[in-house]
Amino acid sequence: MKIRRQMKILELIEREEIGTQEELAEKLRQSGFDVTQATVSRDIKELRLIKVPTGDHTYRYAAPREHQPANLQERLKRMFRDSATSIDFSENLLVIRTLPGNAMALASVIDGSNWPEIIGTVGGDDTILVIVKPREAVDAVVQRFESLF
Repeated sequence: MKIRRQMKILELIEREEIGTQEELAEKLRQSGFDVTQATVSRDIKELRLIKVPTGDHTYRYAAPREHQPANLQERLKRMFRDSATSIDFSENLLVIRTLPGNAMALASVIDGSNWPEIIGTVGGDDTILVIVKPREAVDAVVQRFESLF
């Protein structure tokens, strides 16, 4: 439900000029989502939405423009080689083990790499959960990670 709601938020702010959390909450309710202001506030923070000027002295929500360093793939390769210790999978879930204290940073770089097959990651202290879609892409993603070793 959270993912669907957040996707709807991105769709709404792309199509319409929405300037307040209250407006966003109302649009979500009109779209069938039962939300509170607190939920909308958390979603805005998690999506890292920004406010941009509309030109008439008002502001609207927008998705941040992705800023990727030119050397992101090299950074991923270096971090993976330096901190990953193993990789395993089941169905569409991959588990990458890292040296203690490295999982969150590596997960962030994986997320920033924008591999189309990876929906997202969850990084702990020494373990990363990688969610792959579709399931048929798992072998290719595993091979891609293994090539980074």
